[in-house]
Amino acid sequence: MKQQWLWYAVLVTILLCAIAKGGTMSMTVSSTAFGSHESVPSQYTCDGPDISPPIAWDSVPLHAKSIALVCDDPDAPGGTWVHWVCYDIPPGTDSLAESQPKTGALACGGKQGKNDFGHTGWGGPCPPSGTHRYFFKVYCLDIMLNLPAGKTKKEVENAMKGHIIDKGELVGVYSRAR
Repeated sequence: MKQQWLWYAVLVTILLCAIAKGGTMSMTVSSTAFGSHESVPSQYTCDGPDISPPIAWDSVPLHAKSIALVCDDPDAPGGTWVHWVCYDIPPGTDSLAESQPKTGALACGGKQGKNDFGHTGWGGPCPPSGTHRYFFKVYCLDIMLNLPAGKTKKEVENAMKGHIIDKGELVGVYSRAR
């Protein structure tokens, strides 16, 4: 009986620590095209057909109302460069398939925003020099953002403030052949 109470106390402590940290537990974000800190294949870049890579995530909290995804490159010469913005993805969705259309609507019912190339949807890696990192960040939100398609990363991040209940990320790398 004493062991049962000890186990119960450990579980309560873990839950209280999670709540104190904002209730976030780490999600796993992955791709069948590349692993963590591995090279993004050229078909997903400006050196290939520039289609969006497949991205998946797990452990979406039951109380999530929507999911958002942002992919950016902090190594760009002029500052962080945005490659992909997606939002209002239904919480039952656990992935985005390869080659999403470059339109405002995702097949799953979510929306795509504008990247720093000035286009809606995916804009693949195209670094001018060196090896760059590409952060695919997935956010679980306690609200639907209800923004129209075509919003920027900044607009989406402003709308997400105070509503992120969990998040995870995958980092890919890419350098162009010279």
